[in-house]
Amino acid sequence: MTAVVLHPRDLAGCEHRLSLDQSHPDLVRARPDTPEARRRKDAAADHRAGVREMVRGLHSDQPAGTVVLIDPDADHATRVAATLAACADAADWIWNATLPTDRDHGRRGHAELLIRDGGGYVPVIVVNHRVSYRAKPDRRPNGVLNTAGNGTLTSPVWTWAPTPDPTRNGRNQRRDQLRLAQLTVMLLDLRLATSDVPEELRAGVIGLDADCIVVHEMAALLEDYRAVFDRRMAIAQGHIATTPRRIGECRGCPWWTRCGPELEERRDVSLVVGGNQSAALFDAGITTIDQLAHYRGDAPDDWPGNVRFDDAVLNAIAWLTDTPLIRRLAEPHVARADIEVDVDMESYGEHGAYMWGTLLTDNTDPSREVRYRAFVTWQPLPTPDEGRSFGEFWTWLNEERAAAHAAGKTFAAYCYSQQAENRWLLSSATRFPDAAGMPARAEVEAFIASDEWVDIYEAVGRNFVCPNGKGLKRVAPVAGFTWRDAEASGEASMDWYREAVGLGGSTPDLTQRQRLLEYNEDDVRATKVLREWIDGRAKDEVPHEDQVLEFRNR
Repeated sequence: MTAVVLHPRDLAGCEHRLSLDQSHPDLVRARPDTPEARRRKDAAADHRAGVREMVRGLHSDQPAGTVVLIDPDADHATRVAATLAACADAADWIWNATLPTDRDHGRRGHAELLIRDGGGYVPVIVVNHRVSYRAKPDRRPNGVLNTAGNGTLTSPVWTWAPTPDPTRNGRNQRRDQLRLAQLTVMLLDLRLATSDVPEELRAGVIGLDADCIVVHEMAALLEDYRAVFDRRMAIAQGHIATTPRRIGECRGCPWWTRCGPELEERRDVSLVVGGNQSAALFDAGITTIDQLAHYRGDAPDDWPGNVRFDDAVLNAIAWLTDTPLIRRLAEPHVARADIEVDVDMESYGEHGAYMWGTLLTDNTDPSREVRYRAFVTWQPLPTPDEGRSFGEFWTWLNEERAAAHAAGKTFAAYCYSQQAENRWLLSSATRFPDAAGMPARAEVEAFIASDEWVDIYEAVGRNFVCPNGKGLKRVAPVAGFTWRDAEASGEASMDWYREAVGLGGSTPDLTQRQRLLEYNEDDVRATKVLREWIDGRAKDEVPHEDQVLEFRNR
């Protein structure tokens, strides 16, 4: 019997974190959630509760026992017993199914749903991210929809009936797939699976939209799972040693206070490059920041093709010399106009965009006030009032744009990282077509594609190497901007929003509404300060990369 039991979450992500978690279980149990982790858990719990009520409602007209809800507040043993009893009674849908811990093999797991199919059960998990997206229409020259080659399987949320779905493409996440594989193996061992033939096994995921079940064929996933599980078990048992290396998930990891100083002490190269880049450098024998900073020669054989190798060398030098920004060009440049509008959108997770903040600058009329305007709804998302606030924003923006054109003036609107803004620009036009002032989607697409919509994030990447990251709150301070709120961040704004609109039944906090307005205003003012600085003082205040690379001559 093994003393180690792995949860599906142990199978993905940082191997060193798994090793530390297993080596220090008391610290793990006593460790409180970070605010970010708590927000994620709360949002996921709200989503699961919504799906649970949807499932119950869809089967409310069916005989008692069709849907069995396992009490989530019961202890583990009680939930396991209730799950096995529901399986023995051949319940069609079992919510919050908890499987018995397999201590012989070291596995534990639960599924938000077990759905009966034939003589066994299919595991279905509910996750708070998107698991599919609408496929772009693929039409033959004769206008007929071409669905050839689309292998995405989906099932309606009210039954288990997997069929090829030409309207969707799956968005597979490895963490989800490994969880489904572990649940499938546990069902096989309990003789509760739908088949003992791997090619006949399937599992499902209900994502954020909760409008279908994305179906996974399990045969290939089970092969991958077994290799991953064996390695992770060996790590957890101490048979394979691990060492820290900085990766994306380090930002929110509670062990970073331990790993970070260790990496800095050995000046680990992963502190200045991404995960794939650090792996290529390690394979080439470049393990420290100092080695990389003094390196001359070609990039390693496995260097990612989408990353300029000189940027990695510059990042290493910047770390050693405490250089916050490095100029790529002799003359940094960003598009400018007579009438300039900085735009920043605030959204609440996947529920919608509740605020569009703007700052208009008329460079032809110094007497015209540089004024902040916010178009906002304080009705809790999701709400049709989101369409009203967006329609007002779009109407105002296009009136200013049209007035500039009529006066023979140039116009530009700016955002920081248009990926987020574009998503809600397009989504708003699609979801609220009847709202006053709402443009057609084609009109929004034309605006996004025009030269009058400028992404300052992209401009920063063209003009500079950013050793500390390209986020607005990383780069704007170099240009001299400071946020009024010391806690300002996208993550913190999620908590402020919950309080501002009274989510969870609380009384709306008007002070948090003002806090959000000031945070949004600072974001648009930071964008203005940054782009004007790029077009002005940056050439004199930021060293050129050729100057920085001279470090190698020391």
